[in-house]
Amino acid sequence: MHIHFAHRTFSWSNEALGNAAVHCVIIGFGLQDRPDKVIFEYDDIRGAPHAVAVANINPYLVDAPNVALSKRRTPICEVIELVNGSKPTDAGNLVLSDEDKNRLIVIEPKAGKWVRPFLGADEFINGTARWCLWLVDCPPSELRQLPEVMRRVQAVKAMRAASSKVATRENAKVPALFAELRQPQSDYLLVPSVSSERRTYVPIGFISAEVIVSNLAYSLPDATLFHFGILSCTMHNAWMRFTCGRLKSDYRYSNTIVYNNFPWPDLAQSSE
Repeated sequence: MHIHFAHRTFSWSNEALGNAAVHCVIIGFGLQDRPDKVIFEYDDIRGAPHAVAVANINPYLVDAPNVALSKRRTPICEVIELVNGSKPTDAGNLVLSDEDKNRLIVIEPKAGKWVRPFLGADEFINGTARWCLWLVDCPPSELRQLPEVMRRVQAVKAMRAASSKVATRENAKVPALFAELRQPQSDYLLVPSVSSERRTYVPIGFISAEVIVSNLAYSLPDATLFHFGILSCTMHNAWMRFTCGRLKSDYRYSNTIVYNNFPWPDLAQSSE
């Protein structure tokens, strides 16, 4: 198949009340190639497009060769692996709002030592507070002395046991723990999974190992200022904009596509 024309991302709307936030592309293609290809670009996704004549339209809807990135489990360069955060699968029982946390500590003051800050993309970018019960090192004897925490743990067990997924039912055997544990043992660089398309740079930051990173963000353990600089540079963010997925038109960063396929500079050669 050959792409003949394409409208890049624009905002869809109609006259109905309560329109959903829907973003679209339009792609015209056929079996035969043709020389007069056109990309319709939108400086404003809610505005009118302008047509650009191009030599080729690739799967990323840009004038470039037909190259598509595949998912990779490891980076193409010798760099630290970017890891997805921990996933609770808890029906809201291990994750706490500010109000939940304060109420729990009033009812059960000894539970405070097991409450940790919990950061996903939204909490990191917008500075909102969330917490979680992180019971990885909590002895069973101590857990039994915390009836309110135990109530939450039993609710997690019941939810997981009733799941249609085999892996989730298996995790019902350890209901005090997150279903997927990927917390760094050292301080790390946090990369949000979703950020606004209005940003020139994806916001990232160094985070203490005491803060639990959720599955809605990524962590780069033992990251240095070198890693921060590369991930914050114009070239990496340009790469991200063309290779990432989208949520509406917001950037959806991924380790398997964006990070693992990115060509890092050779630090050894650059220091010579």
